[in-house]
Amino acid sequence: MNRCPCTGPHDGRRIVLTGGPGAGKSAVLELARLFFCEHVRPLPEAASIVFGGRFPRNGTVVLRQAAQRAIYHVQRALEFTEEQGTAAVVLCDRGTPDGAAYWMGEGDLWRAVGTTRDVELARYHAVIHLRTPSSPLAYDDSNPLRIETLGEARAIDERIAGTWAGHPRVFEIPATEDFLTKAVHALRHLRDLMPDCCRARVRDFPWPADGEPPMA
Repeated sequence: MNRCPCTGPHDGRRIVLTGGPGAGKSAVLELARLFFCEHVRPLPEAASIVFGGRFPRNGTVVLRQAAQRAIYHVQRALEFTEEQGTAAVVLCDRGTPDGAAYWMGEGDLWRAVGTTRDVELARYHAVIHLRTPSSPLAYDDSNPLRIETLGEARAIDERIAGTWAGHPRVFEIPATEDFLTKAVHALRHLRDLMPDCCRARVRDFPWPADGEPPMA
């Protein structure tokens, strides 16, 4: 991350980077760490913390619901920790509404954790949705925590789109054969959502040409 001379207060807006499995979120988050200033704070993925800690994952409805409740509370706690500092942007690897796309069985996530969909959507300033690839050659299944087939990943991606439907700032990034193109578009949206003081500290990156229509 770049050091930033800005010492003024920031509003700490939450921006979500979401998408189905294999969409490229982790790679874009790493690029954000590299090119944006210290006031952009990427969070780790709550699901990876939960499942990486060996939370039971045998596919039963009871355990899948329990996992989504745990992920919800870890996500809220992660966001809280960064909001106590000087963050201008808390960059979330998924947001709490994503859990609804993974919920199965009776009831819904919202009642299970004592909230509503509208409340959770309103907590986030913007959503950048990276779409899952359609080609098997572009689908990275090397992550040991990723258990979904390409077909399952695309179905989850569609449910995620439905979960965020109605949010006033959803920017969809389609899958591309060249991942760098996809990453640049995602990072440009993020850059345009940053406050002016931090936008000026973005390091050099192969942004689209200045003459290209703005994307945000």
